[in-house]
Amino acid sequence: MSRPPAPAGRLFAVAAFIEGFTWAGLLIGMFLKYGPVGNELGVKIFGPLHGGAFLFYVVATVLSALRLRWPWWAALLALIAAVPPLVTVPLEMWFRRIGLLSARI
Repeated sequence: MSRPPAPAGRLFAVAAFIEGFTWAGLLIGMFLKYGPVGNELGVKIFGPLHGGAFLFYVVATVLSALRLRWPWWAALLALIAAVPPLVTVPLEMWFRRIGLLSARI
């Protein structure tokens, strides 16, 4: 059985979910803006939200990598995961499964 996530691991998990959710919202907003509807409201709402969520995710990733003593490849992979849409959520699930979100003993 895996150990529960440390506070920094929980912060990373929350940041990964928020980043993924706002990415999805922005993608839907972009579809509505550039698709047949032509409505910019989704981009106006989710654009700034995703920008803030991205910055929060980067800070949470760096903090988690330092506090939980991640290997360099895990920190780099977590930062790269913020670029393609919706990758932070499965990455968080994998990190949880392999124990990177828990405190080392």
